[in-house]
Amino acid sequence: MSYWRLCLILSAILAGVSAQEATTDVQDECAAEINHDYNMSLRVGALFIIFGTSALGVFTPIVMHRISPYDKGSSRDWMLTMGKFFGTGVILATAFVHMLPEALANFGSPCLDAGWQTYGAFAGVFCMISSFALQLLELAAVSNIERIRAKKAAENMSLDLEKTQQSSASLETSSTDTTAGNSPIEQQQTTTVCVDHGHDHVHSAGLFEEEEAFKHIGTLILELGIVMHSIIVGITLANTGNDEFITLLIALVFHQFFEGVALGTRINDMNIKGWKRPALMGVLFIIMTPIGCAIGIGIHASFNPNSSSSILASAILDSLSAGILLYNAYISLMSQEINQNAEFRQAPFLRKFVCFISMYCGAGLMALLGKWA
Repeated sequence: MSYWRLCLILSAILAGVSAQEATTDVQDECAAEINHDYNMSLRVGALFIIFGTSALGVFTPIVMHRISPYDKGSSRDWMLTMGKFFGTGVILATAFVHMLPEALANFGSPCLDAGWQTYGAFAGVFCMISSFALQLLELAAVSNIERIRAKKAAENMSLDLEKTQQSSASLETSSTDTTAGNSPIEQQQTTTVCVDHGHDHVHSAGLFEEEEAFKHIGTLILELGIVMHSIIVGITLANTGNDEFITLLIALVFHQFFEGVALGTRINDMNIKGWKRPALMGVLFIIMTPIGCAIGIGIHASFNPNSSSSILASAILDSLSAGILLYNAYISLMSQEINQNAEFRQAPFLRKFVCFISMYCGAGLMALLGKWA
C-alpha cells in the first residue's frame, strides 16, 4: 500500500470519528436535562414571590396617581414623571438586552431543524414583522376612530342646521308680531355664535379623542409584548437547575418590579375614569409570570428546554415581543412624548434633565440584570 493511499484512509477514518464526535456532542447538548433534586416547595414559593413583586411594581404608580388629586410640580408629580421615564428605559433595555440576544442565541442553536439553521437572521425578521403588524393595527384603529368622529360631526352639523332653521322660522314669525325690529336680529346673531362654538368644541374633542386613541392602543400593545415574554420567563424559572435558581429568582424579582412600574405609569397616561379597567390590566400583568411558573412546574418531569420545539417557540416569541416593545418605546413613548411633545420641549431644563436621567437609569439597571436573567 502506497504512502499517499494510507494517508487518505487515515484522513477518512479521522473525519468519520470527528463527525461522529460532533454528532454525539450535539445529541448531548440537545438531550433532556433531568433534575433529580427538583425542589417543589421552592418553585411554588417563587411563584408567589413573583406574584407579589409584580403587583407591587404595577400598582404602586396606579395607586399614587389615583388616591387624590395632585398639582404639577408637586413631589408626587415628580415621582410619577421619573417613574414613567424610568419605565421607558426599562422597556428599551428589555427588548435590546433580554429578548433579542436570547432570540438570536436560540435561532443559532444546533438543536433546531436544519431548515432553521440555513438563515442567520430569523430573529430580526420576526422582530420586523411584529413592528410592521403593529403599525398597520395602530393605523386601522385610529382611522376607524376618525371615521366615527367624522360621522358624529356630520350628525351634529345636521342637528345644528335644523336648530338654526327652526330659530330663523320662529324669528320670522315673531317679527310679524312685534314692533321691536332689533330684537330678532340680536337673537339670530346669538344663535349663530352658539352654533359656531359647538363646531369648535366638536373639532377639539375629535383631536383629543385621536390623541387618547394613540395612548390606549400603545399601552395595550405594550402589555401584549410584556405578557408574551412573561410566560417564557415563568416556564424558564420553573425549570432552572437548583444551582442557578436563586440567582435567577432574585434577578427576576427586580425584572418584574421594573416592568410593572413601566406598565403602571403607562396605564396612568390612558386617563381612564374609574378603577375597573386599570385594575384588570394590572392583574393581567401580575398573573402571567406565575402562570408560566405553574405551567413549568406541571410539565417539569417531561419538559426538555433543549428540544427543537421548545427552543423555536421561545425564539419566535422573544423576537415578536422585542419588535412590539421597540416599536412602542421609540414611536409611542420617546418620539411622541419627547420630540413631538410641545409641553416637554417647553419644560424647564431641570425637568428635562431629570426625565432623561431617569430613562437612562432604567435602561442601565435593566441592562445590568441581563447578566443574570
